[in-house]
Amino acid sequence: MTQRKAVASSTFALTLAVLAVPASADTLRLLTWGGYAPENVVAKFEEETGHTVEVTLSNNEEMIAKLRATGGGGFDLAQPSQDRIAGPQEEFGIYKPIDLSKIDTSLFIPSMLEATKANTTVGGEIYGVPHVWGTSGLVVNTAAAPGVKDYTDLCAPEVAGKVSYRLKRPTLIGFAFAMGEDPFAAYGDEAAYTEIMDKVEAKLIECKPGVKTYWSGGDELMNLVRSGEVVASMAWDTGGWKLNADNPDITFVAPASGALGWVDTFVLPAKGKADDVAYEWINFVMRPEIAAMITEAAGNFTASKGADEYAADDLKARYQASFPPEALDNIKWYPPVPAGLEAIEGGVLDRVKAAN
Repeated sequence: MTQRKAVASSTFALTLAVLAVPASADTLRLLTWGGYAPENVVAKFEEETGHTVEVTLSNNEEMIAKLRATGGGGFDLAQPSQDRIAGPQEEFGIYKPIDLSKIDTSLFIPSMLEATKANTTVGGEIYGVPHVWGTSGLVVNTAAAPGVKDYTDLCAPEVAGKVSYRLKRPTLIGFAFAMGEDPFAAYGDEAAYTEIMDKVEAKLIECKPGVKTYWSGGDELMNLVRSGEVVASMAWDTGGWKLNADNPDITFVAPASGALGWVDTFVLPAKGKADDVAYEWINFVMRPEIAAMITEAAGNFTASKGADEYAADDLKARYQASFPPEALDNIKWYPPVPAGLEAIEGGVLDRVKAAN
């Protein structure tokens, strides 16, 4: 997703000799993001199961390209974002359905599991389950801007001249939800989506005089918030928690209308040869104590139920303050974007930018 650094593709094998005879010589060929399969987790899995794990680091574009080139071959488990599953599957047939009977679904946060199942269903078959996730919402100096609880509160006169957000798609979506609309429900209807975006455009133009600046990079925003020039902004959860470590008044706030969430998933490539090992890996890394090790490496939480209890005390406190259960269940998960909508959004953003 946007806040994560691009990872160059590289492959490395991690093996651990064990005294006992391995239960299986099967190798899991995993196509994933940096931090999602850290060495300590791989070593623990290999020791417990006797399997070998080969990790290839990649990103969404490379994952789809690799699997498309081989018709879904070369890997046994991959981790594209949930909005990169339905479209590629319909067009290229590069995945195989998930057998939920082989997954311990009790390990997952229920709302995340159900949302991902819904967003990765093609032809009545489920193709993905959630793993690592993150959100965008509000980063607020709660002492200076206690009234900012939702995206449209960034337009309040009390914070005029001290707010910031990006002129990007998440701002359009967030404002739409805060205005009582459901842009995701309108994805299949360009006319309805255009009507929603017209309302958002008018609101953003109305709010423009109170915007300190439209930030474009994370470092720029962090500096604006640290200096006090900006007291409230749209931003990512991890950025808010990083700022909170320096100033306890600043933190990530899940908006009342719902934080906007991305999810990186587990999918089975169509020609994978080690499905049973893939299911073992999924169940292993979703165990709360293992999931916490991945959070430490990746910086984001996983869909593992209760894993926050195993996180470092300071991160656990920030996470639980930002995401009580009702805020978790209210996350608006990005579905795949239908063709044509990006052009509508681009026109809105251009007009907001040009408005006086």
